[in-house]
Amino acid sequence: MSNNASLAAIFQQMADVNQVIDGNRFKTNAYQRAARLMKDLTRDVGEIDPKDLAAMEGVGKGLLEKIGQFLATGQVEEHQQMIDNVPPGVLALLDVPGLGPKGVAQLWREAGIESVGDLKGKIADGSLAQLKGFGKKKLENLSKSIAFAESAGGRVHLGNAMPLALAVIEALCDLPGVEKIDYAGSLRRGKETIGDIDILIGAPGKYAASIMEVFVGLPFAQEVLVQGETKSSIRTDDETMRIQIDLRVVDPAGYGAALMYFTGSKEHNVKLRERAQAMGYSLNEYALSHKDDKSKVVARATEQEVYKALNLVWIAPELREDRGEITLGSNGELPKLIELSDIRADLHTHTTASDGRWSIEENALAMAARGYHTVAITDHSKGQAQANGLNEERLVRHIHAVRKVAKKLRGKINVLAGSEVDILADGTLDYADELLAELDVVVASPHAALSQEPKKATARLLKAIENPYVTILGHPTGRLVLRREGLSPDMDALVKAAAARGVAMEINANHWRLDLRDTHARAAIQAGCKLAINTDAHGPGDLSQIPYGVLTARRAGATAGDVINCMGADELQQWLQKKVQKQP
Repeated sequence: MSNNASLAAIFQQMADVNQVIDGNRFKTNAYQRAARLMKDLTRDVGEIDPKDLAAMEGVGKGLLEKIGQFLATGQVEEHQQMIDNVPPGVLALLDVPGLGPKGVAQLWREAGIESVGDLKGKIADGSLAQLKGFGKKKLENLSKSIAFAESAGGRVHLGNAMPLALAVIEALCDLPGVEKIDYAGSLRRGKETIGDIDILIGAPGKYAASIMEVFVGLPFAQEVLVQGETKSSIRTDDETMRIQIDLRVVDPAGYGAALMYFTGSKEHNVKLRERAQAMGYSLNEYALSHKDDKSKVVARATEQEVYKALNLVWIAPELREDRGEITLGSNGELPKLIELSDIRADLHTHTTASDGRWSIEENALAMAARGYHTVAITDHSKGQAQANGLNEERLVRHIHAVRKVAKKLRGKINVLAGSEVDILADGTLDYADELLAELDVVVASPHAALSQEPKKATARLLKAIENPYVTILGHPTGRLVLRREGLSPDMDALVKAAAARGVAMEINANHWRLDLRDTHARAAIQAGCKLAINTDAHGPGDLSQIPYGVLTARRAGATAGDVINCMGADELQQWLQKKVQKQP
């Protein structure tokens, strides 16, 4: 894991623990700012000259010392002192969705709860019923949150696993004998959560032992589970995640068959084996060969040649979930999936006007640097008070500020004035239509009342879709992956209504959200509804989230034509204008 990510996790935990121990709130804020700073750095903090680091806004002597300690020892002394003063089980309570540091502190000090097990037990026996702020509904929701978190089964976010896998590949790819290297498994298929990381190397056997020595000695290998001739396993254990990484070294001649096998999914592989058997072949991790004489190899060097031998076109890893892809592949009907390079615009971003960490111009220039032709500035509406949401007067001034930047950057990038407008519990929007009409882009999103029962949630979101000024329905369920389940509306009804009204459904690319999820995005495509893939960027560090949105869209079978962010500048502008003009 990068120094930046590790330090961000440490500072965030320091902020949380400081609240639990009822520490100085200014320190809490400082730790939170430090965490955000680490996330937003575009270079590894270890590569930045300390003088340049000291010149950055928000970096004082104390923070410099902590960063120096970490780079020298892998730890921050004050962080270790803080967590030593809190029972380990109390730290685990911070991961219970809906609880928060203040709630954890209250449970610890007033009810003697020092673990998730303690909390479950005292909810069950009713002993928390008299605790202020923990009424019946609150306790019911906590029970559901604990059950949901436990059902995640120790999986980690796609956005945490991917950088780690790439770091392993970077560390191993230039070793002697390494001819081919890839990550496989659910990570290669772009799933939103990952159970473990599979790395596959094609190298002659004589190099395997030396490759394994380097692998088990990687700095993030906290524990070596297995070290063998062709397979080794390590486990990481840091402030951001705990995950197993498996490395396999295979004969380069059979790399394609091995990559197919270890990519999966299990269900996809079963269908391929059945197809092979029907054709008189046998398929395994080593090769596609004749069923009666496995020494007669038909194909194994590349995935493409194995699929071709099975009378299939190559099937992209993201589609390998046994959702009809083999039938489409046999008929030559697989979609040409969207690529990362197809994204030309970001239509959901924030600035310092609400809770972002960059100005309008900094935001726009960063998007232009990525080759985008359009960006929409969509700061929060007034209902998001904790996110410094804009009231009507501030929004009017903000629109003028966006228009001013748009004029300045004309010819470099199109800058649109928008808003991420709260969908209130009853489906009404946070601003009146007269004000919404002044905006180029309206991203309507749910942020509160996310435990509504499905019928109410469906009616709420349908009402928002019916508003004539809504451009995009943003992160429609409001879920947080592995943390909050969010709304469970009738998605078929939503995508049908959105298609009819010309409203795009968002895939929020932030790896905590990925909302729409892949199955919902597939439903949208089938209904003829356009998708929008946006980063929801609050600062420069968030721009790296866009690949996860694209992976989710690919899992849904999306093409560039399904996604409004892939339109050319003129086409997108026409689509936005038509969206409003065609409303009654």
